[in-house]
Amino acid sequence: MLRKPTASLLSRSSLVCAALMLGTGCESTKPRAVSPSDGVPISQGGGTAEEQQPQGTAPNAATPSSPTTPPAPQKGHSAWQNARVGDRVVYAFSASRGGGRGNVDTSAAAGMLTVEVAAVEGAWVWLTLAFTSDSGQPLELPRLARKLTLPVLTDTTRTLEASREGTQTTEQPTAAGRTWEAKRYLRDNRPVDGPLENRLYALDAGPLYLTNGLLDASTTLSGFGGAGSYQLTLTEFRQGPGGHGKAPGSERPLGPGTYFDREIESEGAKSVLRTCLAAERGFVLRQETQLTAADKDAPPCRDLAQASGVPLEEVLLSFIWEGLEPKQWPPAIPNAAPPTRETLTVGTRPLPVLQVDSKEGAEGVKQVGTRMFLVDPWDKSVDGLSQEARFSALSDFLYRVTSKGKRESMGGSKLTAWGTWQP
Repeated sequence: MLRKPTASLLSRSSLVCAALMLGTGCESTKPRAVSPSDGVPISQGGGTAEEQQPQGTAPNAATPSSPTTPPAPQKGHSAWQNARVGDRVVYAFSASRGGGRGNVDTSAAAGMLTVEVAAVEGAWVWLTLAFTSDSGQPLELPRLARKLTLPVLTDTTRTLEASREGTQTTEQPTAAGRTWEAKRYLRDNRPVDGPLENRLYALDAGPLYLTNGLLDASTTLSGFGGAGSYQLTLTEFRQGPGGHGKAPGSERPLGPGTYFDREIESEGAKSVLRTCLAAERGFVLRQETQLTAADKDAPPCRDLAQASGVPLEEVLLSFIWEGLEPKQWPPAIPNAAPPTRETLTVGTRPLPVLQVDSKEGAEGVKQVGTRMFLVDPWDKSVDGLSQEARFSALSDFLYRVTSKGKRESMGGSKLTAWGTWQP
C-alpha cells in the first residue's frame, strides 16, 4: 500500500514536491516595494551604473518622453518569438508562514527575484532565475540559494491560456516608473476557509511577457489552522541588447527540459513512471506517463500533447512559498530515528543519501517507513535533476515487520533515472 503521494509540481498551492531546511539569510521579512497603485510609484531595482538606464528601453535607446508612455502593443506569442538576450523583469518577493490556530512555527523570507533571457537558440529562449537578498547576496534558503535555468519553447504544441478568476476591476497603476493599463483579479475564498488571491496584470504584457504581464500578486492563507502569505511586486523591467548569448548549463534546472523516472511498487507489481517537464511561452508543463517496453529505446518526452500547464508566475509564487519549509534537512518526520548516512545507486550513479526510518501504522501494528534524502540537494552527483525530485525523498518505502523482525515491502517508490530531453 502506497503512502499518499506528495503534491504535484503543478498543484495550485504547492508547485514542487519539496522539503527544505529554512535558512536565515534574509535581511528583512517585509516587502521591499509598494504594491502598484494609481499614483504610487514603485522603486526601481538596483544594478550597476551601466544597467541604470530608462526601464523598458534597449541600451542606448532614446528615453521615453514620459514615464507614463504606454508600451508598444505586443502579443504574448510574438513577444516570445522576438525575445532578446538581456530581457528581464525584477520582482521584490516576501513570504511568511506559520502561526495560525495550529500554532505552527513561523518562518519568513524576503528579497529580489530576477528572470532574465540568457540565450536565444532557434525556437528556444533560455531563462535564468535568481533569488537574492536586497543587497544582491545569495539567500541561505537551500531551495532559493542557486541560480536556476529554464529553457522555454517559443513555438507551441497546444493552446495555452491562463484562467484568471475572481472579481475584476480595471486600473491604471504605476509600477517600475511607468503607468499601465491593468486589470485586477480578486478572489476571496476566506468565507470557506480558503485563501485570498490578489493578482494585477498589465492588459498588454509588452516587456513583461516573461511573466505574462504580471505587475503584482499576493496570496494570503486562511482557515484550517493555516496562516501565512506570499507576494511578488514588480520593481524593474528592461529590454536587452539582443544577440544570441550562450545557453547556460543544465546542472541546476528548475525543471523544464528535464525528466526523471521512478519505479513504483504496489501490491507486488512494479511499474516505471516518467515525469516530463517543459515550458512554452510563459507556461510550465508537466506530464506523467507509465513507460512501456516500446518506450525503452525511444527519445524521452517526445510527446507532450497531454501535459498540463501553469503560468510561470504562479510557479514562481509557489516556489517561493515552498522554499520556507522545512526548518531542517532532511525534513522532520514523526516518530523517526536519527538519520544514517547511506549510498543509493541510481543507474550507475552512487548518490550520498541520508536514510530516515520511522515507526508507522496503528498501535499494535509493526510497520517501518524508510525514506532516503540527498545529503546535499546541490551535490554535483545530481546535476541535471529537477527541483521537484532533488528536494523530495529519492526512495520512500513502507515495510511490514514480522514477528521475527523481517521486513516485508508494502510498496513505495524510488528514483531510477533522470536526464534532459530538450534538444
